[in-house]
Amino acid sequence: MKIHAFKVSTFLFFAFSITSFGQNVKLINIDQLNERIKNGKDSTYVVNFWATWCAPCIKELPHFEKLNADFKKEKLAVLLVSVDFKSKLTSAVIPFVKRKNMKSEVFLLNESNPQEYIDRIDKSWSGSIPATLFIKEDKRKFIESEFTYEQLLTEYKKL
Repeated sequence: MKIHAFKVSTFLFFAFSITSFGQNVKLINIDQLNERIKNGKDSTYVVNFWATWCAPCIKELPHFEKLNADFKKEKLAVLLVSVDFKSKLTSAVIPFVKRKNMKSEVFLLNESNPQEYIDRIDKSWSGSIPATLFIKEDKRKFIESEFTYEQLLTEYKKL
């Protein structure tokens, strides 16, 4: 009986330890996202809008992860903002992020009116994803399309 209790306790300890080291996905609204960018310590931000159900988004996510890893010393922050429904946070977004072992900061957009947040991000945005916002100091560039790594790198270096 003592051995069984020890095994169960050990299993629970390791299970909770492993999950605590996983990527944390935070809810964020547009005001908080703007604050994160405005008050962040990084000089360049690449903000990608994606969803777990979007095939082109999923295809390009590794490129953002690579950009983040390759340019970490250059004060680059890659922010991956999921536009999945808030109700999908625990059932889809968090498991996806953990399964893909994503290292960039990941958020779930906590907004109820898509047209309102789309216009606040960029007036030219039709609302389709993937979409990416590049920010460096006062320069902003919004691109509504899927990237290869080479295209992403080119846009990043143009800033």
